[in-house]
Amino acid sequence: MGEKRAAGLFDLRTVLALLFAVYGFVLTVMGIAFTTDADLEKAGGVNVNLWMGIGMVVVALLFALWVRVRPLSVPTTEPERESEQEPG
Repeated sequence: MGEKRAAGLFDLRTVLALLFAVYGFVLTVMGIAFTTDADLEKAGGVNVNLWMGIGMVVVALLFALWVRVRPLSVPTTEPERESEQEPG
């Protein structure tokens, strides 16, 4: 079971979920706390940082759910060695 956990740790979906979560959190905080009226005016009245941040957090949750529902499967059989196969 230890090998399965170690393989799952390096699953690309986990890395992507973490990246989306970090960037989404940063954008959400920027959208809530640091958006000025001038920024809103440039974006046509839409708080782009807030909505993109929320979207990225949702994508991160979907990736994490995907990892949880369909975990990485590690093959348990050993590959055959070439020296054991018959020549020819």
